Amino acid sequence: METTARPNRLQALILGLQHVLAMYSGGILVPLLIGAALHFDAQQMAYLISADIFMTGIGTLLQLKTTRLTGIAMPVVLGSAIQSVSPLVNIGGTLGIGAMYGATIAAGIFVFLIAGLFAKLREYFPPVVTGSLITVIGFSLIPVGVAKIGGGDATAKNFGDPTNLWIALVTMVVIIVIAIFAKGFLKSISILLGIVIGTVFAGMLGVVSLQPVADASWFHLPTPFFLGTPTFHVSAMITMIIVAITSMIESTGVYFALADLTGTKLSDQRIAKGYRAEGLAVILSGIFNTFPYSTFSQNVGVVRLSGIRSKQPIYYAAGLLLLIGLLPKFGALATIIPDPVLGGAMLILFGTIGIQGTTIMRNVDFGSERNLMIAAVSIGAGIGVTVYPQVFQQMPTLVKLIIENAVVVTSVLAVLLNIVLPGREQQVD
Repeated sequence: METTARPNRLQALILGLQHVLAMYSGGILVPLLIGAALHFDAQQMAYLISADIFMTGIGTLLQLKTTRLTGIAMPVVLGSAIQSVSPLVNIGGTLGIGAMYGATIAAGIFVFLIAGLFAKLREYFPPVVTGSLITVIGFSLIPVGVAKIGGGDATAKNFGDPTNLWIALVTMVVIIVIAIFAKGFLKSISILLGIVIGTVFAGMLGVVSLQPVADASWFHLPTPFFLGTPTFHVSAMITMIIVAITSMIESTGVYFALADLTGTKLSDQRIAKGYRAEGLAVILSGIFNTFPYSTFSQNVGVVRLSGIRSKQPIYYAAGLLLLIGLLPKFGALATIIPDPVLGGAMLILFGTIGIQGTTIMRNVDFGSERNLMIAAVSIGAGIGVTVYPQVFQQMPTLVKLIIENAVVVTSVLAVLLNIVLPGREQQVD
């Protein structure tokens, strides 16, 4: 299809399904990781995934339709922000589930209120800052994937069982083969296909149970505060506000990528509307007990692949997400995925995100000591905190909860160094 073609309804539906499939594996990964880390039972997990997918549809609709205050009005798809995994697990494990949702709501309100100002601050987020941040977002999560490959619990006697390693290996091989040799649509859903085929292989080895699907209901409307009533803790709110800022930085990159693809001129006002829609989606995610959303970069690739600039397929994608989110049995399907399958997919997905960060920095002049120090210190500190978060164990609890997260450490250091080191005026357009 030509990029100027307007799809008919059937074509738009198929293209919408393609958008859903492209983001689905990333969309369900965040609730799967957080739910497993906090020991949610099968019923909670089924609700969590269904509600998360449903609210993803709501958030996407908020971005598609422009109003006086909200909506970027481009082919944007929202999904659960991967950078929220570690801080939310930390908050939920330390302060309780309610604290996760209270902090999420606070972060959404912050994004909504700060949107207009933040849209004017582009110069503070040059490629050396955004690239360093996205590099750490990816690489800091790789240990989580490796733990999943071994079986999930490093203290268990069967951790690293050869069966787990074989399942992870098959999953990774499938993803690699499809990503390298497939074309078009199949290539764009290599992660999802790897998870499906890896789960089937694990089922052949007898390590998959369909009982959670059988136990799940056919229909469930997302309910406010279903899993827990929000509680508000200063440290948790500060942490999630910083994470929300990292999501805004990431979304800015997606906005400009889509603007380039669609020939759209982005004003500060329009960017601010995009931020506000994202903030409103995050507020709703806290109310309905799901997790923070950000603009998904995966779907930029789908727009580029299809050549369709129209928002019409995204409306269909949002409708499909709403439908899937109302059917807990679909959500329960995601809970049967074995840890080694997730681990294999995560290793590739997170590694790819990290490499995307380094790619953003490909045009950064590292002959400049200024740029070198920003990247070296922020990335080094982020990776270091990932390996040894206990380095801050002597700090007060309020401070420790905020700074023992790699994404927070990297984003704060990168932005601060970019501001205080001399020569910033020469680094921006």
